[in-house]
Amino acid sequence: MTVSTTPRPAVVAEPAFGLLLDVDGPIASPVSRTVAIDSIGQDLAAMSNQGIPVIFNTGRSDDFIAQEVVPPLRASGLRDGAPVFTISEKGAVWAEVTPHGLGEIHLDEELRLPTALAEDVRALVAERFSGHVFYDETKRTMISVEQLVDVENEDYLMIQPEFDAAVADLLEKHRLDQVRIDPTIISTDVEHQRVGKDLGAARALELLRERGITPQAWYTMGDSRTDYAMASWLHERGHQVSHVDVRPADGIPETAHPVLTSDTGAIHDDAGAEFLRRWATSLG
Repeated sequence: MTVSTTPRPAVVAEPAFGLLLDVDGPIASPVSRTVAIDSIGQDLAAMSNQGIPVIFNTGRSDDFIAQEVVPPLRASGLRDGAPVFTISEKGAVWAEVTPHGLGEIHLDEELRLPTALAEDVRALVAERFSGHVFYDETKRTMISVEQLVDVENEDYLMIQPEFDAAVADLLEKHRLDQVRIDPTIISTDVEHQRVGKDLGAARALELLRERGITPQAWYTMGDSRTDYAMASWLHERGHQVSHVDVRPADGIPETAHPVLTSDTGAIHDDAGAEFLRRWATSLG
């Protein structure tokens, strides 16, 4: 039997801060859909190995996290027991992130959309939109249709309203009044109205509570207006929080908490990498 000599991170009950991170944009490139900047994995692993909670609060599936996010963390020396989690599909699915992959997958069955609707959306993609998008088969509770990597974003955005309107017709057909359509710059999510980045924030605190971890402050990070909900949720419950917007061109809303943007004008994962390096360096 081989016994690992890699030390496990010590549990830090009150770490200086916790990170609640959207994935598309600040961590994964919206162009390549991969973690394309080496320092991102290095800084995330370094901080979590020192007891800083790193929680991905994303609309992405757990499979995407396992395939695209875990390998850079593993390559950067993520240790067993580091406080890293994924909260996927906007709060509906969650799991621990380890150097070996994901732990047990948990999901809220009440947030799973009907199979009949998924089948109709899949057929809609095949019949009318397959030249621009693909149906994401890895989602467990929601329905997502995403821009093909080899399609120009401006071309995708031209057909997105037509697709969204067709999905709205399907929601009416199935008489689903608790389901909403959430378009992003590279996809459209069809989801239960209870999911969102605020639900993800609530799950994050539950997961840390189970480990006896209470960060002294929080940094949240995202690339869309809906990502502000995680910071707002934390602030409303008395937590010190600053939100990093890596795509501020859409306009920064008025908030009761600080909003940070790149000093260099960087956006997306370039901006994400800047902030992660700053926070990692602050730990010494």
